[in-house]
Amino acid sequence: MSSEDLVTLNVGGKIFTTKSATLRQFPASRLVRMLDGRDQEVRMIGGQIFVDRDGVLFSFILEFLRTHQLLLPTDFSDYLRLQREAFFYELDSLVDLLNQELLLQPKPVLLEVHFLCRNTQAFFRVFGSCSKTIEILTGKITVFVEQPSAPSWSTSSFPQMTLLPLPPQRPSYHDLVFQCGSDSTSDNQTGIRYVSIKPDNRKLANGTNVLGLLIDTVLKEGFHLVTRTISSEDKTECYSFERTKRPQVLTVNKTLKPEITTMPEQAQKKK
Repeated sequence: MSSEDLVTLNVGGKIFTTKSATLRQFPASRLVRMLDGRDQEVRMIGGQIFVDRDGVLFSFILEFLRTHQLLLPTDFSDYLRLQREAFFYELDSLVDLLNQELLLQPKPVLLEVHFLCRNTQAFFRVFGSCSKTIEILTGKITVFVEQPSAPSWSTSSFPQMTLLPLPPQRPSYHDLVFQCGSDSTSDNQTGIRYVSIKPDNRKLANGTNVLGLLIDTVLKEGFHLVTRTISSEDKTECYSFERTKRPQVLTVNKTLKPEITTMPEQAQKKK
């Protein structure tokens, strides 16, 4: 079969007509063996090469062979199935491009905020699938604890209190824990924990106010609320957020090295 001959393929019931040269661009591929009649799984039916594979996905493979680029619709999601077809046709270059595309796909970042209110105390636990997000929130949140100052001659009979800043606790890389409100200390004195969240400079002791500010901060970080569950029995609330992590490179229309035409001037520069 001449490289200029037209070839008709019936792939899963869909008919494609192209040049033989288009299908022969990768000598080690299975397509070449199909054209040469060396593939026992392929049959000729009515002058057409019948391949019992997905015809819709083959249209993307044929477009790849024609343009030497991976050009897919913006809403395309069948990367693994297309990669499986590329494996079947033994197109290693296409498999590599699909691997790169899979790595560049946006990945959702999940975040959960648990809020527990008990009498005058409020407890917070924030869990995230991305440790970087937790680090960002940890840098924004500070807990201030009231501490009695050392007595001095100039002070009045009323005890002076100072605020000691503390970072939230980090049980793991993926979560942080803090609390606010009245807290009974070991010496039976009542102290208060305040929470400040940057860039807001207020020091809040009311758990509901802290929760509102925390949720507002999360929304400003690009998250959107997915679910909210409330338990009236134990007075707990759970907020689930999600954010789509955008890739740094938005297009992967890369020309394959075997098909790049190098101009003489470029070749001299490379040398």
